[in-house]
Amino acid sequence: MGKDKDKSAKKGHQKGPGTADAEVVLKLYDLRREAVMRASRETLLRWQPKSFADIAALADFEHDHNAAFRQVTSYFEMAFGLARRGAVHPELIAEWCGEGVFLFSKIHPYLAEFREKVSPTAFRNVEWVCENTEAAKARLAFFLKRSQNS
Repeated sequence: MGKDKDKSAKKGHQKGPGTADAEVVLKLYDLRREAVMRASRETLLRWQPKSFADIAALADFEHDHNAAFRQVTSYFEMAFGLARRGAVHPELIAEWCGEGVFLFSKIHPYLAEFREKVSPTAFRNVEWVCENTEAAKARLAFFLKRSQNS
């Protein structure tokens, strides 16, 4: 993973998650159910990049599924950003947003090139959650291993 250790990321939530954390995560879940978001998520779940070129094509505004890509990746980046900045417990978001980690696993093998050629700050929040929570570390390792075996 990236060597970028964001010094501004809050370490908050030294205690376990509370009611406010649960309310945020439940609101995030509710937002995922919106019809366009649901269709966009389905599109990306079925998407199987085989190379950086596949990701670069999807990131092009002219691609048929670019709007879905932007909607879903920005949604999960915002959700993981809440954890990175201490607004919600990181382990809770990692446990309840496994789909975001799964999508990140599709991009992860090409992340350095994506940042170099497309967006230098892309996917920093999900990366932070994957580096700083046990739940996301384990999920990412599982998804990466599974993709290597398929």
